[in-house]
Amino acid sequence: MTGRLFIVGLGPSDERFWTHEAQEALALAQDIIGYTPYIERLTLRDDQIKHPSDNRVELARAEDGLVKAASGRVVAIVSGGDPGIFAMAAAVFEAIEFGNPDWRNIDITVIPGISAMQAAAARLGAPLGHDFCVISLSDNLKPWRLIEQRLEHAARGDFVIALYNPASKARPNRIDDAFSLLRNILPSDTHVVLAKSIGRKNEELILTNLSSVDGSRVDMTTLVIIGSRATRRLSRGAKEDWLYTPRGSK
Repeated sequence: MTGRLFIVGLGPSDERFWTHEAQEALALAQDIIGYTPYIERLTLRDDQIKHPSDNRVELARAEDGLVKAASGRVVAIVSGGDPGIFAMAAAVFEAIEFGNPDWRNIDITVIPGISAMQAAAARLGAPLGHDFCVISLSDNLKPWRLIEQRLEHAARGDFVIALYNPASKARPNRIDDAFSLLRNILPSDTHVVLAKSIGRKNEELILTNLSSVDGSRVDMTTLVIIGSRATRRLSRGAKEDWLYTPRGSK
């Protein structure tokens, strides 16, 4: 096959967060496929064709890219953040597993991006400096009971926890359910960060704790970080505080 498929991570916002490899892939692409808000971040040439689509159609988006690449086109499927973290890379390989056997011969390159948790952690200092885990609160593709089990084990294991997809219009209260569960396990003064719209003009970092965190301030633009028992907050007076988790366990 002469076509090619790039799965490209765009980071949390604009081109400041793109890797050189991502920029090169976008420059090569004839067709660019993605969720509409991600496509709107891009400035395309006249000879490039954009294919925006809605949320929750990841498999259809993946199949569209595979069909185009199989026909000889150079295609970029774009994701916010990193394409391998709750994003399009898994959808593409799922489509390949159950789709046209010829798709396994397509030249596919997954290009990593800066994830929301990495960007938020960099703004804060180093909250992911020791063991951490990442959990999506979306129950679209898995039952809420499984999410509860994973939250419980992560808290009892004393991991720093990064929460993706913490709230939406369809499930505005799941984040409150998660905080309630964690309050039964973790100390009330456990550090919590609401990192909203990281890298954008309306970026906001809210540093609080488990007893005081307000779930109503969480939406789909928010990345939630819950510290471990070792996570520390460094006061800086008039400047924004730092948050870090020491590298050792002692």
